[in-house]
Amino acid sequence: MALVIPKDYSPRLSVRETQEAIKYIRDTFQKEFGKEMNLSRISAPLFVEKSSGLNDNLNGVERPVSFDVPWKKDEVVEVVQSLAKWKRIALQRYNFQIGEGLYTNMNAIRRDEELDNLHSCYVDQWDWERVIGKDERTEEVLQNTVRDIFRIIKHMEHEVWYKYPDAVKKLPEEIYFIDSEELLKRYPNLSPKERENAITKEHGCVFIQRIGDKLSNGEPHDGRAPDYDDWSLNGDILFWFETLNCALEISSMGIRVDEKALERQLKLSHNEDRAKLPYHKMLLEGKLPQTIGGGIGQSRLCMLLLDRAHVGEVQASIWPEDMRKLCEENNIFLL
Repeated sequence: MALVIPKDYSPRLSVRETQEAIKYIRDTFQKEFGKEMNLSRISAPLFVEKSSGLNDNLNGVERPVSFDVPWKKDEVVEVVQSLAKWKRIALQRYNFQIGEGLYTNMNAIRRDEELDNLHSCYVDQWDWERVIGKDERTEEVLQNTVRDIFRIIKHMEHEVWYKYPDAVKKLPEEIYFIDSEELLKRYPNLSPKERENAITKEHGCVFIQRIGDKLSNGEPHDGRAPDYDDWSLNGDILFWFETLNCALEISSMGIRVDEKALERQLKLSHNEDRAKLPYHKMLLEGKLPQTIGGGIGQSRLCMLLLDRAHVGEVQASIWPEDMRKLCEENNIFLL
């Protein structure tokens, strides 16, 4: 996605008012989210040891930022790309029970991100994870959890409207569910991103299920690491975003792999060697709880609710100078 400059764009809030609105959204959402989802706030690491196998390798091509430490010169430490696996370990270590969960602020650096209106080198999201029973590893549980998250986001629209009525974006009344294979059959001549745009524009908000496994055309809808989400029980929450004329992904989430799903997905992705890593060994030996979890983009949510044209309006990061100049010329003020 190249940089998009909306015609006659007006942010409706000053930079300082925007900063106040960002704080209000973040403070209010995490409080409501934790309460409604039965999640406790915990602290999380900024980096992990590479040898632990805890870092998320995303689509498998992104290079994590890494460094060494003086007390263990043969160890590489990596800045987290997400906390998908770390959270599951934390639930076990802190003795969370079925129905209980955690959330945390996750900050990451994505050095290979292609910068545009939606993508930054800096990632900030609420990472969350909740313990479930083995009998809850179902599509019904997944969809009901998605509906809960949509309801909380929808409630945030009303909360923001009370304080910033001229700035808030109107959200759809419900979320539409569709499987990635059904989406392919509906739009066989479109690319995955074009399919996402088409279905999200039609329904306003969608949850696209089953991401990571190959579809009938021999390609996955999108890449997913093989060792956290169960590819048959995951998906993305997308909102239609008129300002940029595209689908805006707010959350990637899913029911996590059990022993069988992990073995299958490691084999399909040719990553069987990961089974020797500490995290993967614990999972294969049945020492970790069954969980559901995901991430919700903090800056993305602020973009959505405040109807902003660039993620740099709601987070402080670095941008090419020509992008900064072009944005400033068009009333887009990057922090």
